Amino acid sequence: MTDSMSNADELAPASDELAPETATDAAGGDDRQREIDDLKDKHLRLAAEYDNFRRRAVKERQEAGWRAQGELVRGLIDALDDLTRFANVDPSTVDSKTVIDGIALVEKKLFKSLAGHGFEVVNPTGHAFDPNLHEAVSTAPAGCAEEDGQVAICFQAGYVINGHVLRPARVIVKQWSGN
Repeated sequence: MTDSMSNADELAPASDELAPETATDAAGGDDRQREIDDLKDKHLRLAAEYDNFRRRAVKERQEAGWRAQGELVRGLIDALDDLTRFANVDPSTVDSKTVIDGIALVEKKLFKSLAGHGFEVVNPTGHAFDPNLHEAVSTAPAGCAEEDGQVAICFQAGYVINGHVLRPARVIVKQWSGN
């Protein structure tokens, strides 16, 4: 037992050896704490910067949408003014043909303005049925095999804007039965 105790005494540091290491550890601990505080500060700043970026991006997207809507409406104002003039026409002073011709001109102006914003009318009568642009509501017999799958009648025009279908055209599709 004395051998094991003497070995333990040899392994244990002297009290005067412990003090310098503790002083070094305390100085190193202060440096580490400063580094941790600096990293926390950097993290908080980056988090705040990201949050500001995210808010700014959301605001910019909203403003871009509002600008696009404003441009679209600005293009429609002239046609709306024309409609207002027609709504206030005295029917006893204007014949019906003039009113119908005027409304046709307003319609043409509306579609031209909308076309400038990527708007297209889908009226596929006589063309091949496309399920991406058309909605088949019924079928009709085809006169020959070449007409199979073609649109016979368009009940309601469809609309596309910048390649996105707003409403599919509702159609009757010809179907060849082989007879």
